[in-house]
Amino acid sequence: MNIKVLAIGRTDDKQLQQLIELYVKRLSHYVKFELDIIPDLKNTKSLSEAQQKEKEGELILKKLSPTDALILLDENGKQFTSVDFSNYLQKKMNSGIKTLVFVIGGPYGFSEAIYAKAQGKVSLSKMTFSHQMVRLFVVEQIYRAFTILKNEPYHHR
Repeated sequence: MNIKVLAIGRTDDKQLQQLIELYVKRLSHYVKFELDIIPDLKNTKSLSEAQQKEKEGELILKKLSPTDALILLDENGKQFTSVDFSNYLQKKMNSGIKTLVFVIGGPYGFSEAIYAKAQGKVSLSKMTFSHQMVRLFVVEQIYRAFTILKNEPYHHR
């Protein structure tokens, strides 16, 4: 199985970007992993929230193939412990999915088209995080999940 994280907008903070790259590199030992950044929309001041979500949704849909399993990082999604999340990933791998795609939306969330295409929603916390921090957290949690599945000492139970 391949895992991809799609995110809107680049990470401006160099230190944060270095940490994200560290976990992306570590993940390559376990799975074919890709972090795909969709550029920020231009001229958003003239767009309503709904229009911005629609345009971002169109960009997200263009990045998906018909066989991808789409999981949204959404505040109303299911929350997991790290061990439960590792089991969730294992079930996805066992189900024969070719590519599992986690999507981090823009500042206003997702369009209805994206919600309709999604096969699940995951919440990292009830707290609100910046979209740039969410990238680090999700990549680190995917890495942690693989170390749990391999019984490696990164995650101390």
